[in-house]
Amino acid sequence: MCGAVKFLKSWLGDRRGNVAVIAALSMPLVAGGAAFGVESSYWYYDQLRIQQAADAAAYAAALENRAGSSTASMTAAALAAATANGFNAATDTLIVNTPPTSGPNQNANSVEVKLARAETRYFSQIFISTPAIVRGRAVATYQTAANACILALDKGASRAIEFTGSSTVSLNGCNVMANSIADEAVYSQGATTVSVPCLMSAGGASINAEVTLTACAAPITQMAPVKDPFKDLAEPALTGQCRNSNGATLQPGRYCNGLNLQGSKNLNPGTYIIDGGTLRTNGSSVISGSGVTFYLTNGADVSFNGNASLTLSAPTTGDLTGILFFGGRSNTGSVTLNGTAGSNLTGALYFPNQSVSYLGDMQGSNGCTQVVARTVSWSGNANLAVDCTAYGMSALPVGGAVKLME
Repeated sequence: MCGAVKFLKSWLGDRRGNVAVIAALSMPLVAGGAAFGVESSYWYYDQLRIQQAADAAAYAAALENRAGSSTASMTAAALAAATANGFNAATDTLIVNTPPTSGPNQNANSVEVKLARAETRYFSQIFISTPAIVRGRAVATYQTAANACILALDKGASRAIEFTGSSTVSLNGCNVMANSIADEAVYSQGATTVSVPCLMSAGGASINAEVTLTACAAPITQMAPVKDPFKDLAEPALTGQCRNSNGATLQPGRYCNGLNLQGSKNLNPGTYIIDGGTLRTNGSSVISGSGVTFYLTNGADVSFNGNASLTLSAPTTGDLTGILFFGGRSNTGSVTLNGTAGSNLTGALYFPNQSVSYLGDMQGSNGCTQVVARTVSWSGNANLAVDCTAYGMSALPVGGAVKLME
């Protein structure tokens, strides 16, 4: 018994034996730590690749956003760009948000892309069983390069914006933009005179009349198309009984099979739904209304006679702030706006699926008229302005460069 005790004391006191035991016991920890370091380095490298894919995806989606594409198109562009940079749609996740859900760029011009990938654990699963997640996030935005007074949305029409006749048009601080890729997307002819900072198009321009460009040496062509500035504007609900146009004062509501404004009429503030037919004036009409919006649906069109006296302005508050005319997005039919020099249409004329013929010598208060339509044919006189915030109108942005912001 005494000998056994002596042996144990001798063994415990042997430092070489202690070192060997400690080394043997710690070897799994050392090996595991080294393996964990290798895995962590791989995850870090993969995270860099995921971030690169997120950057490319956000940039591609922002290009689509600038062009006014749908969320589905932005997501498709983001997915294609991310896949080209190592993203695997079968195992990884992609989320596209516009506007972004966090950060300093939560605006409609910006797109946020979030990517995530679950990494397989090897040695580190000894300590943690759940997958390691690497993430990438990027935000890209386009910055407004200029503002427009006239914007044609059709992407293929020849002469999408046309200045003809003997008109004189002066645009102060705002431009003309056509989204069409046609060679003659912007066209002028005849004795018309146009003064504008810049003529812009996604296609070409054919100038056969006097045009003075005050900020550009020549028309800017082959630009990226810009988004419909009102594309997210909700269409009014088609409700209520059909009203009649009797009396000198009209109330907002639903007018079926057109609305014929004859004689002297005052329109109370609100939304006038033209459900089919024609919104028209005749030569002797005197029509006035403040805070009104005309919404056209079910094939309704517009025909304003040149001798009518019109004094109409859009609401300065509410959902339809700044919108004087709103053609339904599925609406078709012609829009002819003709008036005398005393006529006054203050607000945005928005006809995304209709062609507008703007005739006569009318403009909004202090030049505050905007035209956004499928195509625009202009043969009237007008002096339009860009700063119309006092009338509830926002500028019409013409998109500039796309940049990564976050």
